[in-house]
Amino acid sequence: MKSRSVALAAFAAALTTTSGRAGAQEARHAEKHEWDYGQERGPQHWGELKPEFAACKNGHRQSPIDIGKTEKADLPAIRFDYKPSPLRIVDNGHTIMVTYGPGSSIRVGDAQYQLQQFHFHRPSEEKIAGRSYDMEVHLVHADAAGHLAVVAVLLEQGSESPLVRELWKDIPKEKEKEELLENVRINAADLLPEDRGYYTFEGSLTTPPCSESVTWFVLKQPYHVSAGEIAEFSKLYRQDARPTQPLNGRVVRETN
Repeated sequence: MKSRSVALAAFAAALTTTSGRAGAQEARHAEKHEWDYGQERGPQHWGELKPEFAACKNGHRQSPIDIGKTEKADLPAIRFDYKPSPLRIVDNGHTIMVTYGPGSSIRVGDAQYQLQQFHFHRPSEEKIAGRSYDMEVHLVHADAAGHLAVVAVLLEQGSESPLVRELWKDIPKEKEKEELLENVRINAADLLPEDRGYYTFEGSLTTPPCSESVTWFVLKQPYHVSAGEIAEFSKLYRQDARPTQPLNGRVVRETN
């Protein structure tokens, strides 16, 4: 339990998971120049940048992965209970991230996780049988003991997403400056496809410190965003995706 609680704290430092509290803000500023997606401080070097990032190089259950061979299983449905939240949004130097208000959760079997935040990657970090998608959104959850669960939604070009359109309109002009728009209400459920079937596996954070023991749920059906919405994100982040990592014997299970 202790190690997973530490992982949650580290993730808060790396991507400011838990709103704009002073401690997280300070951690964010301390971390912002230590890694990126470029050549010198990019994914191939993350594990060498700091001792705390060693798992990025030495871990055996790293994410993302290329989902190929799977085992069909009688898995419980993900029960989403997402409620509207005021919009708290930041361009944190790595992605666009929305910190979610309290009271929204998922339940998978007996496990319940509270939605903390969601953020975007381009292109998708997960691949399906070698295929990459235009973008991906990660909905990051934690339970009371600090166990992390990420719901990944693959994004492909299609019809416009009203929620994504609203988010892009409200991106702060200044990087690292989080804005709370109390008068703008959003619902993360608007990022979910109709079919909630999924792949699941044990993995890690996809950004430093690459902490492991993260449960991943990758929804099988993609969600649509428009070409214009993809282009708008690309103006800020054309490439903010970690390459896929070795499975190292892990089994990926898939809903029937």
